[in-house]
Amino acid sequence: MKRPAQIPDLSAVLRRKRALSEEERALWESVAKQVKPLRKKHAAVKAHAPPHELAAPVAAKPVPVKPPVLPKAPPVLRPSMPPLAPLGRRERAKLSRGRQEIDARLDLHGMTQVRAHRVLLAFLQRAHHDGMTFVLVITGKGKVGGADAERGVLRRQVPEWLSLPEFRGLVVGFEEAHVGHGGGGALYVRVRRAR
Repeated sequence: MKRPAQIPDLSAVLRRKRALSEEERALWESVAKQVKPLRKKHAAVKAHAPPHELAAPVAAKPVPVKPPVLPKAPPVLRPSMPPLAPLGRRERAKLSRGRQEIDARLDLHGMTQVRAHRVLLAFLQRAHHDGMTFVLVITGKGKVGGADAERGVLRRQVPEWLSLPEFRGLVVGFEEAHVGHGGGGALYVRVRRAR
């Protein structure tokens, strides 16, 4: 069996050390001053040797030094609207017991999805403009099971609509209503204050 021929170690030849020019040293020092360590380490800092003690530079053409390109900080993206917040326990209790007044009611029974969406948006815009705090949106419970299982579409769709960006400027949060106000077929909606 033949032994493979020895490959000469080229890494020592390729890693010639060259001295930094004064311009490169100044650039390095300015960059090093701007860097903040991730962790505090008590490591010994090597002192820079004076330029006259450095090895003689390799006879080559001076390479122009480009200023370092610092990465730009990513732009801070502000959410277009704050997240929806559920109603507080006290607010919900006051609404269900009748201690907190419901400012307006909207009944979406019998409407198509397109019409209900348009009517709900107009209703919430008016409530927002008029400075209302709580409104009740009645969707209906729909029929459970049987051939009419597809009924109750608005009951499923209205919470999804209220989470859309077009409604987020109008709504702070929503929650299923108390049984006395319609239970699963209605929603308490807290309207965002007009600024």
